[in-house]
Amino acid sequence: MRRVDISIARRLRAGREPATDDRVQDSAIKAVLGPTNTGKTHLAIERMCGHSSGCMGFPLRLLAREVYDRVRAIKGDANVALITGEERIEPPNARYMCCTVEAMPRDGAGAAFVGLDEVQLAADRERGHIFTDRLLNTRGREETMLLGSATVEPLVRELVPDAEVSDRPRFSTLTHVGPRKLSRLPPRSAIVAFSAEQVYTVAEMLRRFRGGAAVVMGALSPETRNKQVELFQNGEVDYIVATDAIGMGLNLDVSHVAFAGLSKFDGQRMRRLLPAEMAQIAGRAGRHQRDGTFGTLGGQNRGSATPEFTEEEVYAIEEHRFVPLTHLFWREPEPRFDSLGTLIADLEASPNDPVLRLAPEAIDLATLKRLAEEPLGQTIRGPGNIRRFWEACSLPDFRQRGPDVHARFVARLWQDLRGGYLGADYVAARISELDNMSGDIDTLQGRIAAIRSWAYICQRPDWVLARDEMASRARAVEAKLSDALHARLTERFVNRRTAILMKSLGENPDLLPIELAEDGAVSVEGEPMGTIEGLRFTVDPSARHEDRRMLLAAAEKALPRLLGDKAEALAASALEDLEIARGELRWNGQPLAKLEQRDGTVTPLLQPVPEVKALPEGPRTKLLAALESWLAAKLEPLAPLEKMHHASANPEAGSQARALLLNLIAGHGYTSREKAGIEHLPKEMRPFLRKIGVTFGALDIFSPLLLKPASRQLLHALGVDRRPLQEAMLPVIPGGKKLPSGYRPAGDQAIRIDLAEKILRAAHETRAKAQAKDRRRKFVLDLALPISIGLEENNAIRLLGVAGFRVQRAKPLAEGQFGPPSPDRWEWRPSRRKQQRAAPARPREGSAFAGLADLLS
Repeated sequence: MRRVDISIARRLRAGREPATDDRVQDSAIKAVLGPTNTGKTHLAIERMCGHSSGCMGFPLRLLAREVYDRVRAIKGDANVALITGEERIEPPNARYMCCTVEAMPRDGAGAAFVGLDEVQLAADRERGHIFTDRLLNTRGREETMLLGSATVEPLVRELVPDAEVSDRPRFSTLTHVGPRKLSRLPPRSAIVAFSAEQVYTVAEMLRRFRGGAAVVMGALSPETRNKQVELFQNGEVDYIVATDAIGMGLNLDVSHVAFAGLSKFDGQRMRRLLPAEMAQIAGRAGRHQRDGTFGTLGGQNRGSATPEFTEEEVYAIEEHRFVPLTHLFWREPEPRFDSLGTLIADLEASPNDPVLRLAPEAIDLATLKRLAEEPLGQTIRGPGNIRRFWEACSLPDFRQRGPDVHARFVARLWQDLRGGYLGADYVAARISELDNMSGDIDTLQGRIAAIRSWAYICQRPDWVLARDEMASRARAVEAKLSDALHARLTERFVNRRTAILMKSLGENPDLLPIELAEDGAVSVEGEPMGTIEGLRFTVDPSARHEDRRMLLAAAEKALPRLLGDKAEALAASALEDLEIARGELRWNGQPLAKLEQRDGTVTPLLQPVPEVKALPEGPRTKLLAALESWLAAKLEPLAPLEKMHHASANPEAGSQARALLLNLIAGHGYTSREKAGIEHLPKEMRPFLRKIGVTFGALDIFSPLLLKPASRQLLHALGVDRRPLQEAMLPVIPGGKKLPSGYRPAGDQAIRIDLAEKILRAAHETRAKAQAKDRRRKFVLDLALPISIGLEENNAIRLLGVAGFRVQRAKPLAEGQFGPPSPDRWEWRPSRRKQQRAAPARPREGSAFAGLADLLS
């Protein structure tokens, strides 16, 4: 007698009649079995939508959510419900339900259609008994559809003899191609590993060499898995690294599946995958009518053999021929709750049917047995309490920390549940503790596992006060944690920039999707490559060392066109951002050309920098022509110096005038009388020099126009005059050891040379007028002019003293006398030695034209 019959007999003894609805008993049962990519799930969805109501059970919350979204698009939000352990979306009038198998009502919710996906999981050690129970007991009023692998066909025929079994051929072929190294994997490949460590290792290698990969593991929350899958599906990355969870119904656009290993730990031991398990994973390759390939991942560890399929395994996978399952796992679905001992005995009772085997001890039963042996178990009495306690023990171990840790969590939960409900404040506090988005991947995975436990608790109808509010909070925190985990995974394992460049480098450089922003930022489909400052490309400083060569290669291909356009736009503009600085022509601070000084002219020679030389010929020629025109206009303030250059080359000037001009050129527009050798200059040559702007002063010979701010700034920017610069060329400045160009000392102040000459010329005019009336040598000198310019009185006296003016202080009024004091008296007695000591600043040794006057004099 089958165990099913025993279950019916037990219900009869308990006074509960089995279902006798003729519509259920006579409903059509169809088993659609076959390999992956046969359209089984799509067929079931169509059949369900063709009925007035329906209920489907799936092995993963992720699949339930995917089908829920598809059915909702057909039937509308108000008609479709989603029920999983951690989430319940139940519109009041919903007629269609998408559930995980554990959350699926045993009676099919009375729906006209019932579907059960992946029925071969009834042979799973941990969850198989749930699938077996739904396979045996859950029926639709009008139609029941069982979906799964062909390996379960003999057991379906044995256990459900009324089922109409049909198989469906795979839409595409699956071909073995042998081992492939990571560098040889084709795009749109999935790499399957069997440990988190191996998943991370492969994903990191793909990030470095192929631009990154999406990551899918069973430990991820469904939301995170969805977002990672979306990365792959929308083409942001061409590779996905996953555990064997990828084989459970995930619909991916995969062309090749590479196995990083062929063995896994099944909870008890390391073992080689069964051919049917290999096929379930390899079957992800190929989509609808497009063929797929599979193989192993070679070259992972030097010196170790690459795992490889046997000929028998390859044949089985390609031809979809596998050893059928011989048994399914079963556990009493309706145990008695008379006592904990009775409950445990029923859960451990063996089935009498030869194709059913007692399920191995699952985490819920292990937790029940542990807590039943503790003092806590002695306090649980009555069927209601025992049923409630068993529901608490059935809490899934999302955190995967083992039976002992999970049992402690359940014991703490039961302390509150046995008194009634969990308080909303207590649950809110536990949820709030997990509302933390910081930490690495493993930390966030741990928090997601913990919040899934609380999401499950909050979904129970009789466990939590303010259930809807607490469930909403738990889902919100899980969503935030999932977003954070997705961001960490993407940050660690996806280099979108490298992925884009890997796709584009072999193509026409004109098609490379490089964009140049107004601020100079260079990007590829929104991913930064670097910046262009002036016409110079700089790689993004955040790029890793191994990525820099690829970025430079991409820049060499695509940037000449962009920079050529930029150069032409610059040449056609007003060149407002152009400047001369440190002997260079710069645009927005970046050099375009060096200014090389030439003898005999002020206009320097333009030497373009390498970035300008690398421009296409047309844009380069236009840019250099525009720069030369701009430079010529910019050098207008140096026209007097240009005249000196031309005059020094004039044979009619005479050697003495030429020597003076060379001194002026070497001094960049001025020189002291002592250094100029003016005593050798014939007087008839002075008008020739004055005509080109030379002024003969009492202490200095200079060109006034070259002492203007624009001229001094330009000489300094050209790198011709390397002495300190006073940009505004103020009349008077504080003195010091190194005076700016164009100044001479005056005590503890310094005065501009042309203004010093103005003061001295006024003093000589005063002296001349005084001596014209009275030939006495002493005269009165008014210091109002130097003081108005900015010199202090003592410093004005010292400046006049350098030019030979001597002051004789007036005697103060005797005590008791009244009236204005006597003025100071001046006389002119120049001292040649003092004048030499007070000479203005000379050009620095090694500067342009320094020493040239001495060489030619």
